[in-house]
Amino acid sequence: MKLIGGALVLAALCSVALDGQEIKTTTKEKTKVEIKDGKDVKVVGCLARTIDGAYVLTNDVGDFKYTLITDENLSRRVGQRVEVKGIATDRGDAKVKIESKVGTTGEVGGQKADETKATTTRKLEGDLNLRYIGLRSIKKISDSCR
Repeated sequence: MKLIGGALVLAALCSVALDGQEIKTTTKEKTKVEIKDGKDVKVVGCLARTIDGAYVLTNDVGDFKYTLITDENLSRRVGQRVEVKGIATDRGDAKVKIESKVGTTGEVGGQKADETKATTTRKLEGDLNLRYIGLRSIKKISDSCR
C-alpha cells in the first residue's frame, strides 16, 4: 500500500512541476512541385490514392500511369474514371523543381521559443522518365472505374 501511495504522490508532484513549464510546439511542412517544359497531355484513367497520400492515375486494372502534382484535395474523386489535363514529365524536355519548407515554432512556459526554418530545393532536368502530371484540370467521366 505504501508503494501505491508513494507512486501517487510522485505523479502528483510531476504534474505540478510540468504545469508551470507547459511545452507547445507546432511544425509545418509544405512541399511544392513545379513542372516546366513538359508536354501538354490529356489522359483518361481511374483516380486512386497511394499509402503515402499521393493521387495517381491508373488504367482499368490498376496499373500505374501517372502521379498527379496538385494542391487540390481530390479525395471525393478517388475511385472515379476521370479525364486529366496537365503537363507531363515523361514527354519533352521537362524540368521538375521540388521545394520543401519546414518550420517549427514553440512555447515553453508561456515564453516563445526560437523559430526554426529550413528550405530544400531540388531540380531534376534532362531525360526524365518520371511519370508525373502537373494537374491543370480534372473532369469526372463516370462514378466508377469498372
